[in-house]
Amino acid sequence: MSDPDLELASRREIYQRIADTPGIHFRALLDELEYAQGTLQYQLRWLADEDLIDVSDDGKYTRYYPAAEFDEADRTVMNALRREYSRRILAHLLTDGPISTTELSDRLDKAQSTVSWHLSKLAEADLVTKERDGRSVVYELSDPDRVKYLYTVHRRSFTDKVVDRILGLWDSY
Repeated sequence: MSDPDLELASRREIYQRIADTPGIHFRALLDELEYAQGTLQYQLRWLADEDLIDVSDDGKYTRYYPAAEFDEADRTVMNALRREYSRRILAHLLTDGPISTTELSDRLDKAQSTVSWHLSKLAEADLVTKERDGRSVVYELSDPDRVKYLYTVHRRSFTDKVVDRILGLWDSY
């Protein structure tokens, strides 16, 4: 990387980690890079001010992306893919959707209330749509191609063997 903005080794290392793991959050950067919190905050602010990274708030974490590589819709999908149970829900919806809350609850071995909470967050982000089918609610991905593409391209940056098994048939994407 010969960009004069990235002359500092620390800045270059932080930027590279963000490029390698788009959607990484602050605490993960802090743990992985072992910089002082203030140093990391300063460098992230500097990278954002120089328009080298984009910052996204997913409601729980502040996440970082290389600038201009991800549009808002991509960042929304990546934010969800970075959360373990949201990623697993998205994987099941991709392979077998549309699926009811009850079915997802059984597959994830989680309480229906937990699955419903994650699904409501995905619905608020416009990643899933829901439709009532009698007494149950059935969920479907809004843009399965975008989810499939982003997971496939960035799958090495996720550490979820369960989702890899569910989506393993996409090796040739």
